[in-house]
Amino acid sequence: MPQVPQTFFDALAVRTWCGLALGALGRAREEIDAINVYPVADGDTGTNLYLTLESAATAVEAVFAGYETGAQKPSLADAVHAMAHGALIGARGNSGTILAQLLRGMAQVLADDASHIDGARLRLALRRAADSARQAVAHPVEGTVLTVASAAADAAEGAEGDCGTVARAAYEGAWAALAATPGQLAVLKRAGVVDAGGRGLVAVLGALVEAFTGEAVQEAAPKAAEAVSGAYARVEAVSEAGLCAESAEDGGPAYEVIYLLEAGDEAVARLRERLDALGDSLVVVGGDGLWNVHVHVDDAGAAVEAGVEAGRPYRIRITHFGLGDVHTGGERPPRERAQRAVVAVVPGEGLAGLYGEAGATAVLARPGEPPASGELVQAVRRAHAREVVLLPNDAELRHTAAAAAEQARTEGIRVALIPTRSAVQGIAALAVHEPERRFDEDVVQMTSAAGATRYAEVLVAEHQSWTTAGICQAGDVLGLIDGDVAVIGADVTATAETVLDRMLQAGGELVTLVVGDEAPPSVADHLEARVRESYLAVDTVVYRGGHQGALLLIGVE
Repeated sequence: MPQVPQTFFDALAVRTWCGLALGALGRAREEIDAINVYPVADGDTGTNLYLTLESAATAVEAVFAGYETGAQKPSLADAVHAMAHGALIGARGNSGTILAQLLRGMAQVLADDASHIDGARLRLALRRAADSARQAVAHPVEGTVLTVASAAADAAEGAEGDCGTVARAAYEGAWAALAATPGQLAVLKRAGVVDAGGRGLVAVLGALVEAFTGEAVQEAAPKAAEAVSGAYARVEAVSEAGLCAESAEDGGPAYEVIYLLEAGDEAVARLRERLDALGDSLVVVGGDGLWNVHVHVDDAGAAVEAGVEAGRPYRIRITHFGLGDVHTGGERPPRERAQRAVVAVVPGEGLAGLYGEAGATAVLARPGEPPASGELVQAVRRAHAREVVLLPNDAELRHTAAAAAEQARTEGIRVALIPTRSAVQGIAALAVHEPERRFDEDVVQMTSAAGATRYAEVLVAEHQSWTTAGICQAGDVLGLIDGDVAVIGADVTATAETVLDRMLQAGGELVTLVVGDEAPPSVADHLEARVRESYLAVDTVVYRGGHQGALLLIGVE
């Protein structure tokens, strides 16, 4: 169904644009992944752009959900700020990080005096987007998405008329620039492809045209199926010759490091200098105390340590390029597909390390920032296995995980979803996982272990509310057992002990404690002593969860 033309930029136009852009990137994702050869041929640019835009669109939808239907609607400033923030916290990879900065640059102009957004203001927004993205990249390279963004802004500046006219001019300018990228970047010319990030931006701008005109653009690109098969053949041929990416010719950095960072401007300026000396492909986007940092390095630990010195890094993602589905050439062969793998959502860096040591692919979920289905699909792909066991470890993620599993199945991956509701249930499932067993038998045993594990968490109430245990006040310590508030207390250790006693009244053989960074240092020792003294047949194991939201997670098997 064609979209209703939008004559001016308002909150509804932002919502429409995000929805159309997400659809466009979804259709083009496979094609864009296939032509991804720069800066590293890891075949995920389309996926990263999609996940970044998905986060932006989700944030915009959340803003609209906060208003009553038929009553007020969000302002343009509300919508564009949500779009930019969602893209920032959800940015994936080099391309997604740059897209987040492009959206942030547009938002800065559109939210400023948003009483009348016409074609002239849209021209300014596109120019700010292109300039700010270029400034965010430590060493800009022509023939990339930066070139395409600048060309779009240049073309828009020469257009007179409403938002639709300006958007179409930007789109056409971007397409022309994209077609010229092989002549600007040698690695693209060798592979016979255009820049993948620039191709994604063209799709996003095409959605902007449709949002304003109601008419889908006629893309000048080849059909997706033809593009994918042809691009894969060209990229593989170039990769086998060891010429797939310029950085691969001299080995190139081994890791991609991405994290969100809470820090001030001066600290980030110092961080840029330090990371620039450590590696390449450095992109730092954001502002107002929150940043998204992306860099390719050989020493991933040093990149994270630099973030710690600058402020508080979190949602840290470290990817070894050698483990990707598309290798970077030379003597290294592509990794063999494993028979079975486990993918699990975990609430903190400590648990991510624990799950990783056990052989699982961990997806980090920060409080209030659950992973989207696309991120779970990407993790399933990254596991590179024929069979995957998916552990959501959160009751609220069950539908998201189910959607991810269904998508992965369409790609030929056998996926079993075990409805774990807590990370401690996931630990129990992972403890009995045996890849050598038949898949169905392994899933049954893991499901049984998870189901036999009661779970609890201890946290601090953020505001007054009604609970199943009575009224709690902000600052009260809450003990939740199997998802329901069972204890309201004033002291973390005392509340945790009460929760543990109630859980062990029904029996148990093993207590698992996952301690968050904000918990009292002595709480684990106190609970271990309590178990030793009062429950002689019960063992206790303690893990450090890092910044996991809850002060303490408890499992009883």
